Amino acid sequence: MRKSVSKITQSVHVGSFGDPLFGGVTNPIYTSSAYDYDTEVRYPRYYNTPNQKAVVEKLAALENGEDGLMFASGMAAIMTSMFAMLKQGDHILFQKDLYGGTHHAALHELNRYGISFSMVDTDDLDKFEKAIRKETKVIYIETPSNPLLKITDIAAVVKLARKHGIVTIIDNTFASPVNQNPIDMGIDIVTHSGTKYIGGHSDLCCGAVISSRKLTAKIKESALHFGGSLDAQSCYLVERSLKTIVLRVQQQNKNAMVLANFLQAERKIGNVFYPGLKDHPLHKIAKKQMPGGFGGMLSFEVKGSPDKFLKKLKMIKKAISLGGVESTITAPVKTSHAKLSAAERAKVGISDNLLRFSVGIEDATDLMEDIKQAL
Repeated sequence: MRKSVSKITQSVHVGSFGDPLFGGVTNPIYTSSAYDYDTEVRYPRYYNTPNQKAVVEKLAALENGEDGLMFASGMAAIMTSMFAMLKQGDHILFQKDLYGGTHHAALHELNRYGISFSMVDTDDLDKFEKAIRKETKVIYIETPSNPLLKITDIAAVVKLARKHGIVTIIDNTFASPVNQNPIDMGIDIVTHSGTKYIGGHSDLCCGAVISSRKLTAKIKESALHFGGSLDAQSCYLVERSLKTIVLRVQQQNKNAMVLANFLQAERKIGNVFYPGLKDHPLHKIAKKQMPGGFGGMLSFEVKGSPDKFLKKLKMIKKAISLGGVESTITAPVKTSHAKLSAAERAKVGISDNLLRFSVGIEDATDLMEDIKQAL
């Protein structure tokens, strides 16, 4: 399909080859774990079964990548990508603001394999560059970041990485392929927790990697050993969900912008973190690198007891994870960043009063009324 076709058309048609036997318009679910090997050696752990390939084709089109792999979780996608690019004695440079799971994995896994790392704030790219060593092989960023929605200048990081011959990896979960396409800006490897916007209905756990054919092949070498592939049924559901990702994310973008402005005007709310707000410190960068919209994620601080506020919410669900069609809210200190110590959370600016809000597709007025009554 030609590249000029819009994302909404790609989301419906790319990878959706239909039923070749009976002419159905949706892809069949190929549950087999045993295939005839004379034509092609297919096996679920090899990432090459029909349902796995169908969803990758659709995602690669949406991310403007050449190839990719589907994993059983976002962390499987992230860690497999890292280990595929790193070996004993190498160094990886992380941005300081990371999803708690990634942060915890770096702290507890990398040194065990002789891989060193640094975590540096990307607000000062000169300082970030000074953290690069001769053994630095990967730069890993996440933008917008979880949970404070900090923005990293992707193009500036890519320029820095290319200067030093370093591979770049990004977690593009919060933006989704609808709002931001890092490959277009020079990023080498894009990862997603597909559990969020890619699945979109709070009923799937999966991860994805999109990259060039060359780097995907390299990641696949490690992936075959780690065994984190996604089963046929889940791949089918992901492919189904991707058909509506543009419609879902566009509505979530719209709602989040309305809610961010509403929260900013509320006297019982403290800081509001959303890159779509004009007073966000990197709003101009976000506008440039997120042409599809600013996303459905925002965070804010409650003046008073977050627990009391959460208990009074009626429509907005107190739940872990994000990106579903329903609005959910969570306290990072108890969920995504619970594994970090209080001191570590303080270093990255995560207060006990901070709440992370995943805005759904409901009517924005109904969401505002729910927040008002809870406040």
